[in-house]
Amino acid sequence: MYWYKDFCEEQGAKSAEATKRSSRFGYAMKLQTITALIFIAFLSACKPDSKETGEKLTYFDLKGYFKTDSAKLAKANKLVLKTVVHNKITETKRVHIDNWGNELRLFSSSDINKPAWKDSYAMQNTTNTLIYTAQDSTLETKRIIINKDGDKVKWILIFNHTKNLLYETKEKLTYIPDSMYRIEKTQKVRLLGLNRYDIKGMLNQ
Repeated sequence: MYWYKDFCEEQGAKSAEATKRSSRFGYAMKLQTITALIFIAFLSACKPDSKETGEKLTYFDLKGYFKTDSAKLAKANKLVLKTVVHNKITETKRVHIDNWGNELRLFSSSDINKPAWKDSYAMQNTTNTLIYTAQDSTLETKRIIINKDGDKVKWILIFNHTKNLLYETKEKLTYIPDSMYRIEKTQKVRLLGLNRYDIKGMLNQ
């Protein structure tokens, strides 16, 4: 369940330790699958943060938003009905999330407010919806859609895609405040094959 934890702090761990951590899923995973998963999660977790320039942000502050919401959820400490599907294996449990910052890391790390990217996204702004679309094909975050009611966020959709000679990863991230979050991820690693993950957390269940 916690495959996207901060691998930057754990990159020196042995594969045996990674296998032990994967037991949180509640079912056995093949060693090659775990290796691929750690590799991709490590790359995502190690993306550099935006520079603190003090200037007004160009786009919606996704990183700040999820930092605030993570703190709120941690304080509430409510049970979450969490379902994890890895390929065709499903597990559902009611759990307390130990670290909401890690749980929502893929959302916050999709922030596009880096100085070098200030002209890299086209913006559509209607009465209730903000849409950011990448203009550079090399950018990982392809599209962000934010639906709002005034200043209140109603839901967020994020689409990420990375492809190179070694692997290809696609992510669809859905967040509905105080209601639900979902991570749909497909990753294909050369020589190791295809893996699909669907992680869904229902709040207040």
